[in-house]
Amino acid sequence: MAGTKIQNMEEFANLSGISRPTVSKYFNDPDSVRASTRVRIEAALERHEYRPNIYAMNQNRKLTKNIGIVVPLLSDPYFAEIARNLEQRCIVAGYRPTLFSSHGDPALEVQALDTLRSLKPAGVLLAPLGRASNPKALKKFCADVPTLIFDSSVDEIGLAFVGSDNFQFTAHITDYLCRTGEPPCFFEMKTPANPNAHRRRQSYINAMEGFGYKPDVISVEGEGWGFEEIGRLGGHEALRNGCFSTNTILCSNDRLAIGLLTACYEQGMLVGRNAGSAIRVAGQDGHPHSRYTCPPLTTISHDYDAVSQIAAETLFASIEGRISPWKSTRLEGKLILRDSA
Repeated sequence: MAGTKIQNMEEFANLSGISRPTVSKYFNDPDSVRASTRVRIEAALERHEYRPNIYAMNQNRKLTKNIGIVVPLLSDPYFAEIARNLEQRCIVAGYRPTLFSSHGDPALEVQALDTLRSLKPAGVLLAPLGRASNPKALKKFCADVPTLIFDSSVDEIGLAFVGSDNFQFTAHITDYLCRTGEPPCFFEMKTPANPNAHRRRQSYINAMEGFGYKPDVISVEGEGWGFEEIGRLGGHEALRNGCFSTNTILCSNDRLAIGLLTACYEQGMLVGRNAGSAIRVAGQDGHPHSRYTCPPLTTISHDYDAVSQIAAETLFASIEGRISPWKSTRLEGKLILRDSA
């Protein structure tokens, strides 16, 4: 039996007693809501003989199913892993993800955002280049499109920030290395590609001073994202010149550590925590390939699942109309002990 004739989704939501975002979610994908809720909505649809204007819904940018995912470099295993995780969460939630890489280039980052704007996305998950980014372009994009910032924070723009606690990362692994052998030197690029490197260096300095040790930072030449080769070449030079004041080296990231491991091998130096080893090497990030180095790399890992889950769910909540005040969520890393240190 037909009941009250209604004209739009807001009226339907009010009469059915179901929230407007949930009703919208149902019309985009009936399987995306709980079975009991779907039964209630379908009963109300029959009772009121209401059918939404799907074409009009799809013309509303906030109700399209497109989600953009932008990272600095898709060939970087960390960003490939986090992008894969985010992509899967979008698909499960009924969205259509599209991946973009800015290739470490600020101009390409802006170009990716311009392309996304033309796709009228429901929202965007953006890992910006950081200090190299065009702040004016980022701010304008975040004002136009619901955007969740992850990995590298840039002021308080976007819906929120989700990433790893880089200060906790480095302090935790520095503490471990100090307790289990000689205090570590810190091995980094002189011009880091990712702004998180600056936080890690400062955390190392703070931790070493807190433990009563003198920090020793070795900065090697190199720019861009070819970390392994930079680590290998810089490692060779540092080892030849006796730059390391102890036999323990903490690298700014796992990819630099992989390059340093290669330099040690090429110079005939045994790496590990056994009595016969000449040097200990540790990294940071939980690189997906770090368990396969020789020896396997001790590191402190991002919580890939938690970062992607919180980032995706925060964006989805905003798309559905549940807007919260901006906040920063920084997740602690997990120490992974292997044979290198």
